[in-house]
Amino acid sequence: MSKLIYGDRITKNAPVLVGSSAQILDPSGKKVLLTKRGDNGRWCTPSGQLDSGESVAETCVREVLEETGLIVQVERLIGVYSNPNMLLSYDEEHQYQLVSFHFAVSVIGGELGLSNETTDVGYFSLDEINNMDLMEHHQQRIMDAFADKKETFIR
Repeated sequence: MSKLIYGDRITKNAPVLVGSSAQILDPSGKKVLLTKRGDNGRWCTPSGQLDSGESVAETCVREVLEETGLIVQVERLIGVYSNPNMLLSYDEEHQYQLVSFHFAVSVIGGELGLSNETTDVGYFSLDEINNMDLMEHHQQRIMDAFADKKETFIR
């Protein structure tokens, strides 16, 4: 089960894990697609780890397809996140500093559904998200996307 641990420069000796996440909006542009993780039961944007031999944009597209069944196209980079004060921990032996690229994407195909990594999926408004058990680092990404700035966030 994954969890986040916070502390001053807690990632100092941790290996780096690179990943991507996707901001997928409903047709109104007011609700964001979230998935409920199978490993810890918490909500997040579709996301995952970079595989060798792929770009961060390709990671984003692959992870969305694997977790939701949707085929997406990357539109723009919203932000890059590398908080040295946040450790992603799967267990004592598997702890990482995350470097994540959050992309705005558009759906170009596929059918929304569940996977072996997700137990629920849906579009939610910001008001609804505020009352959900959302992974903290994904909340920042969602808020950055709704800030509607042209510049890329570097956090």
